[in-house]
Amino acid sequence: MKYVDEYRGEAEAQRFVRAIHDTVTRPWTLMEVCGGQTHTLIKFGIDAMLPKQVTLVHGPGCPVCVTPLELIDKAIAIARRPEVIFTSFGDMLRVPGSSTDLLSVKAGGGDVRMVYSPLDAVKLAQKHLDRQVVFFAVGFETTAPANAMAVWQAKQLGLDNFSILCSHVLVPPAMEAILGSPDSLVQGFLAAGHVCAIMGYWEYEPIAARYRVPIVVTGFEPLDLLQGIYMTLRALEEGRWGVENQYARAVTRDGNQAAQRLVGQVFATGDRQWRGIGLIPNSGYRLRPEYARYDAEQRFEVAGIAAQESPLCIAGQIMQGLKKPHQCSAFATLCTPERPLGAPMVSSEGACAAYYAYHRTAVDVPV
Repeated sequence: MKYVDEYRGEAEAQRFVRAIHDTVTRPWTLMEVCGGQTHTLIKFGIDAMLPKQVTLVHGPGCPVCVTPLELIDKAIAIARRPEVIFTSFGDMLRVPGSSTDLLSVKAGGGDVRMVYSPLDAVKLAQKHLDRQVVFFAVGFETTAPANAMAVWQAKQLGLDNFSILCSHVLVPPAMEAILGSPDSLVQGFLAAGHVCAIMGYWEYEPIAARYRVPIVVTGFEPLDLLQGIYMTLRALEEGRWGVENQYARAVTRDGNQAAQRLVGQVFATGDRQWRGIGLIPNSGYRLRPEYARYDAEQRFEVAGIAAQESPLCIAGQIMQGLKKPHQCSAFATLCTPERPLGAPMVSSEGACAAYYAYHRTAVDVPV
């Protein structure tokens, strides 16, 4: 990419909008998987440019949003311990647990620190050998290589005071769970380009064939999304399914195989709970037995912590594409970025945060 504006040109955007209007002959429902894509769609009003027959729904591709409530509570319990330096990316600090959040733990005296890389946490562990350093390893396949590298490096250095609280989830099983639901509305997917930059898109091919849906790997700029929407709608109108790659400047079919090997060395797949959605089989990463000593859940014995979601929060329905944020009775009233009931309102990639930030209500949301 030479310039950011290279993928935001108005004339090119209008060309795609006209092509989409000329293509669509019937109603279709598409899901963008990634929360970053959701924010671009809402910020630039792309959903409002589309024909009325096209409905965009928002997927579970916000890693902060799908981190289980009980895992937030485990993070808070660990962060409160006096011997712990708890580290995290900034977007997790204000995500609500059952009764508080990590930022409040910090305000109350806990040693909670924002870092920009898991390797920063490894350096802290080297510097503070008398403290336990924990990194909150949250994310999809995109962040898994860096987190795997941190654990691998800690093992090479022989660090006994470093561990991760692992909450890695995987996109393909989530897509299958959505498509396999009898309530699913989704007829085509915009797949997250950064995930595919790591993993490639070969995993999506059997999903597209099994459920007979088009899946288009898509970038994050306005023109990326308009082109991805056009490609998905054209496939639907022509009765085609399969995987196409709009984001060819960053994604190949096989992905980054060196990163995949590192992830496979440190992590194994297993069942994962998704906040607001529930258990999805084989949808996450866990540390392999040879790296179990770096598992913060085991080290601090917090595995027994359980939690109950707020009955007012419909985040699970939003992330499955069944409802829009403005359809929540608590949206922008009982639930705001200052006092969030659920992670999608406070996360920088949350759909509720996007609707709130760009003043989208039932009045101005396309139907």
